[in-house]
Amino acid sequence: MLEKLFHLEANHTRVRTEILAGFTTFITMAYIIIVNPAILEAAGIPKGPSMIATILTAVFGTLIMGIYANRPFAIAPYMGENAFIAYTVVKQMGYSWQTAIAAIFLGGVLFVILTAFKIRSWLVEAVPEGLKISFAVGIGLFLAFIGLNDTGLVALGVPGAPVTFGHISSTPVLLAVGCLLLMGALFAWRVRGAILISILATTIFAMIFKLTPAPEALISFQWNLSEIAFKIDFGAVLTLGFLQVVLVVFILDFVDTMGTLIGASARAGFLDENGNLPQIEKPLMADALATVFGSLMGTTTAGTYIESASGIEEGGRTGLTSIVVAILFLCALFFGPFLTTVPAFAYGPALMIVGVFMIAPISRLKFDDMTELIPAFF
Repeated sequence: MLEKLFHLEANHTRVRTEILAGFTTFITMAYIIIVNPAILEAAGIPKGPSMIATILTAVFGTLIMGIYANRPFAIAPYMGENAFIAYTVVKQMGYSWQTAIAAIFLGGVLFVILTAFKIRSWLVEAVPEGLKISFAVGIGLFLAFIGLNDTGLVALGVPGAPVTFGHISSTPVLLAVGCLLLMGALFAWRVRGAILISILATTIFAMIFKLTPAPEALISFQWNLSEIAFKIDFGAVLTLGFLQVVLVVFILDFVDTMGTLIGASARAGFLDENGNLPQIEKPLMADALATVFGSLMGTTTAGTYIESASGIEEGGRTGLTSIVVAILFLCALFFGPFLTTVPAFAYGPALMIVGVFMIAPISRLKFDDMTELIPAFF
């Protein structure tokens, strides 16, 4: 049955390899269960329900990717888009989170339509490489700065010096530095799940020494999404400011998915001689449907995760890898009480590390070509 569904032999893989690849991908991206609700809490979205929405979106999108697209890619709410919604759209522009989620929903619906008519795949090939690089780098720097601010390593300063050092000798900041160094060391040693291991280790350490409150229970069988599910507010849909938000959400999702799919597919050997992914509409449709579903649940733009490359390195080549990832995300639903108590000094370093990875493509930017460099800088 699995051979018929996933064509394992044709993809030179087997069930055991696909299962191992699925575990590897999940471990490397499971930090999103903790980090996404923590970021969206700044927008006023309750952390508990937000965590459930994050998990359900990952399960929904990854299942579609596995069954419909038959690709070893995992889907979850994107880093970068969540920060844009929380810190720019809600905190700076003044929109409610319900209105911001409406922009996500409309962007997702637009992507479904464009993907169905194969316009999105044409756009993927049309965007200049310099602009593709610049979007990733810009979002990476933004995430890193939010991580620095959330952990207290930097703080808002005074006019003329808008950023200054935080209380860098305080215990929470020192723990954040320790967590960041641990992540860096684990990545240097090529340890799978370096981000998740560091977050959990720092959190448990803080609980043991009573620096953060311990959860009342480790496992829960109660899930309530009523506070955030289907709370979309279209009241501002016709205003110019709202249309700008929809446009930015659209571009961010477009660029993120495009870069991730091409990058992960290159690692898996899926690209043709022209550097394009055959039948790219299928994974693009999985991404678009996950975004629509996620917005209805009350979370931000979802899409393919570059961490899928870790499972690909372990030999994952079919949608069976994605099915395993989806099952593991579903299991995470039971550990909500613990996951929602993770403090900022434990998850903030993850934002910095992800930011580091996202600026890596800048090495491909043509710094000696002003027609490439200046648009990328803007």
